[in-house]
Amino acid sequence: MQIARLLKHLSMPRWRASHFFSKSIVQKISEAVATGESHHSGEIRFAVEASLSLEHLRLGQSVRQRAIEVFGELSVWDTEGNCGILIYVLLAEHAVEIVADRGINKKVPQTVWDELCKKMEKQFAAGNYQAGACEAVASMSALLASHFPYQIDDKNELSDQALLL
Repeated sequence: MQIARLLKHLSMPRWRASHFFSKSIVQKISEAVATGESHHSGEIRFAVEASLSLEHLRLGQSVRQRAIEVFGELSVWDTEGNCGILIYVLLAEHAVEIVADRGINKKVPQTVWDELCKKMEKQFAAGNYQAGACEAVASMSALLASHFPYQIDDKNELSDQALLL
């Protein structure tokens, strides 16, 4: 376990997530997800974690590995069209990961997700948490609408509520 990484995570307790993502910001993100999903058949989940647990750190878990784990825990993979996306934010490492289900990955290259992550990270570094998150959700919704347009019989398979883990 790297000492510098351990110190970053210990200095970012769970309760600090609400400092960066207040209730009103979480609500705006949730509304952006709901609005976006009214235009496509995909499912977007947004999750923020202040820091990794000591166990995750001891195992050397990467941000990407944790994002994939959260993707599974939130059942983002379990949508009818395999068109779920997780936006995962790890505050202690100032990192954002996007994990997309296989249906989307067939149509949208990883470079697109990487670029969206970089844009969010820049916005977050400038203290623009709401704008960074909502702009990313809107960009994803536009991509999803072009590949998975809204169908009259669509149902909301996953909660639109942004989460502070």
